[in-house]
Amino acid sequence: MIKRAAVLVVSCGAVLAGCGTDSKSENQEIISNLLEAGFPADSVKVVDEAVYVGHDAHVSLEASREMLQPGEGSAEHYRTTNLVGTSVTKICINPTATFNSYSQLSQGLDLAIQNYNALALRISFVRGPATGCTANITAQTMSGVGGSAGFPSGGRPYGTINIGTGLQSHSLDMNEHIITHEIGHAIGLRHSDYYSQVGCGGNEGTAGVGAIHIPGTPTTYTVGGSIMNSCTPSNPTGEFTSTDIIALNYLY
Repeated sequence: MIKRAAVLVVSCGAVLAGCGTDSKSENQEIISNLLEAGFPADSVKVVDEAVYVGHDAHVSLEASREMLQPGEGSAEHYRTTNLVGTSVTKICINPTATFNSYSQLSQGLDLAIQNYNALALRISFVRGPATGCTANITAQTMSGVGGSAGFPSGGRPYGTINIGTGLQSHSLDMNEHIITHEIGHAIGLRHSDYYSQVGCGGNEGTAGVGAIHIPGTPTTYTVGGSIMNSCTPSNPTGEFTSTDIIALNYLY
């Protein structure tokens, strides 16, 4: 998800350089892996010593290595790494105390969890901490009115979603939309308009094995056609579209 009228993340240096000495070598490998996987160089940014692709998706070293692994396990559908594995059946989303102090963010998280659980997928979500969870995601705050997350690796969801505190002054539907979107990244969904982010600028590229079409979903971009569009609509409902539901049911 990127902020309307502004890119959420901005590179802090040349694409092939990390932002800090300690992380420079690791970031160079991540970027090299992304470029080898087929991502255009202009879709890769380094912010606060972390590598992002497509504006809001953080890519770890492990995830970047998985992108280059051949075989069925690395096939993607609107995603760039493996899906959440079958050993994960219940995911706790654990908000920090700071996150909980923002009423709109807190309520938006509850609604986002309801969005996923209403589909009766093979994975369920619960607001944590709670018992019986086989994986955890931390919900924490960041500045601004956007969000960021990352992609799964090792068969587990990405461990953190970051939600902008500026959303406190926006509608509950907007909060629900952005949180649902970032959870989507954490379990492996790509931007539905990865190939041409109309209105947002940029192009994430097909990324080779990184953008296999999900059967039953459109192959072209439609404004408001998916909660996983890279741009936030001006008046979001916060709900999945019919094609989002098809995609999630196919994958999970």
